[in-house]
Amino acid sequence: MASIVEPEAAANHDHHGDHPDFLAHHFETPQQQYDSGKLGMWLFLIQEILFFSGLFVAYAVYRANHPEIFVYAHQFLDKNLGAFNTVVLLFSSLTMAWAVRDAQLVNNRGLIINLAITIGCAIMFLGVKAVEYSHKWEIGLYWASKFAPSTEHHGGGMLLFWLCLPFILISVALGVATAVSKQKKYEQGFRFYGILFLASLAFFVGVGCGFVVPAVMGSGDSHGAAHASHEGESEHHVLTAHADSVDAPVIIDESPRNAGIFFSIYYVMTGLHAVHIIAGVIALAWLLWRALKRQFQAEYFGPVDSVGLYWHLVDLVWIYLFPLLYLIH
Repeated sequence: MASIVEPEAAANHDHHGDHPDFLAHHFETPQQQYDSGKLGMWLFLIQEILFFSGLFVAYAVYRANHPEIFVYAHQFLDKNLGAFNTVVLLFSSLTMAWAVRDAQLVNNRGLIINLAITIGCAIMFLGVKAVEYSHKWEIGLYWASKFAPSTEHHGGGMLLFWLCLPFILISVALGVATAVSKQKKYEQGFRFYGILFLASLAFFVGVGCGFVVPAVMGSGDSHGAAHASHEGESEHHVLTAHADSVDAPVIIDESPRNAGIFFSIYYVMTGLHAVHIIAGVIALAWLLWRALKRQFQAEYFGPVDSVGLYWHLVDLVWIYLFPLLYLIH
């Protein structure tokens, strides 16, 4: 009986010895694992497309039934900020694709650099959106029936502070973690936390750009409304600040009925897109940690490829959101 069991045990031991560490036990070859992982990722992306498709259908229905609402409400968006964020995300797609190529070529240094840049671009995007949201809140551009544009400020500066607060705390925590890792000579932790600390500062760069871009480039489509003449005896109440600029007043009276529908769609679509950006940052940070441990090689770069596909989809969604929300006339 022993003569039968021992050869089987030896055979199993030999098979395990030929099994790479990165290869899951239920796969026979690295290629099989890669193909299975990519198929699963495409299935996930398909459901993400269906998810956002429902939002785009809602947009199309309301746009077709209430075109005047969308034409009116778009004046409160700054197309220059939208274009700036579009460039940021397109550049992040480039660095993400470059990171995938670096993983394939086992260029670990290039992989780390491109992952870090991609994370920084994503966080900068969120900084710009924080400024946009806070300015809209400040002049009463809420959703649905709460839409009430006004010349009175509603604490948008405080909203910006609360939107910045999580990143302030995260930056402080990452700075402390970086310092502790350096003191304890934990090289991998020092590099990981240090890179994320620098990337987190990109949020505040984005906040700065949210103020500078409108000032430098102008306020976009709102100028037409800002310089509209006050004909007749009716009085027009004019905002002293555009939603995304400090220089361009916007006429706020005589708004179409249910104008808040536009901003309901705007907040839902851009808000959920921002949630996907945050999820992408978490996935990218996971890849960065593994890259610092040199876990990727020529036969194993599937996780980088899969996260890259997800990131390209997130960028693609914004490519549709930008013209549909910011450039409508």
